Amino acid sequence: MEKSTSGWVNGFIGVAIFAGSLPATRVAVTAFEPTFLTCARATIAALLGALFLIVLRQPWPARAALPSLAITALGVVIGFPLLTALALQHVTSAHSIVFVGLLPLCTAGFAVVRGGERPRPLFWLFSLAGAGLVAGYALSNGAEASLLGDLLMIAAVVVCGLGYAEGARLSRTLGGWQVISWALLVALPSMLLLSIVNLPALDAFAKVSAPAWFSFAYVSLFSMLIGFVFWYRGLVQGGIAAVGQLQLVQPFMGLGLAALLLHEHVSWMMLVVTLGAVACVAGARKYAH
Repeated sequence: MEKSTSGWVNGFIGVAIFAGSLPATRVAVTAFEPTFLTCARATIAALLGALFLIVLRQPWPARAALPSLAITALGVVIGFPLLTALALQHVTSAHSIVFVGLLPLCTAGFAVVRGGERPRPLFWLFSLAGAGLVAGYALSNGAEASLLGDLLMIAAVVVCGLGYAEGARLSRTLGGWQVISWALLVALPSMLLLSIVNLPALDAFAKVSAPAWFSFAYVSLFSMLIGFVFWYRGLVQGGIAAVGQLQLVQPFMGLGLAALLLHEHVSWMMLVVTLGAVACVAGARKYAH
């Protein structure tokens, strides 16, 4: 398989895994407090990543890589989950799609600044069109706005785009699964401490349903670790700016999974906009290099 095509396949798998995070989180928060859930899932993923690093005898990263690992951890392990959790206290999930739709564009921007990539002018046209399509769909739902919520979502998108681009840049030399594993370990002390501080009473665990436990396991293992293995590999193989455009379809994949698993309504407009987003991704791919 051509390296570029392989990158798009790996990137798509990563996006599909991330898309399952939203419905899984919706189920998990019915049994776990959001702060505990956020910190505990990062802690579990970090311990599993540490096990992989030890078993596969991976060398310690070079000292020069530590700032990049810290930036990656700040963006995707701590920043995005925390800032979105805070933002969703002030805005609806539908409104947040406005900003998630800007994430591919932000990732592409950091691919230029940090990754040294130089997409062709038409790439930016398709990228802007896709971002506008997703944002327009979210706004058409009549979501309520909040200045604080909007600022938190903007901050979340910026740090996540930086974390994606920085992690992918470092993956070129360190490897994709190694980068997310080391980044999780960088964040482990703070995540472990906050998990302990927010630990529920022991008798509360006995009341947790099987679906909630399954969802907790999903966001801990797949959303926080396994998804990034495919995502960073895809960004390296296919280009950070180009493959990053796959995030345009992530909100709709998440809504589709929510409809399938949680029996939420899926409108025809959502399907139409999804096809438009896919077309923008295809155009961005064509003119990415």
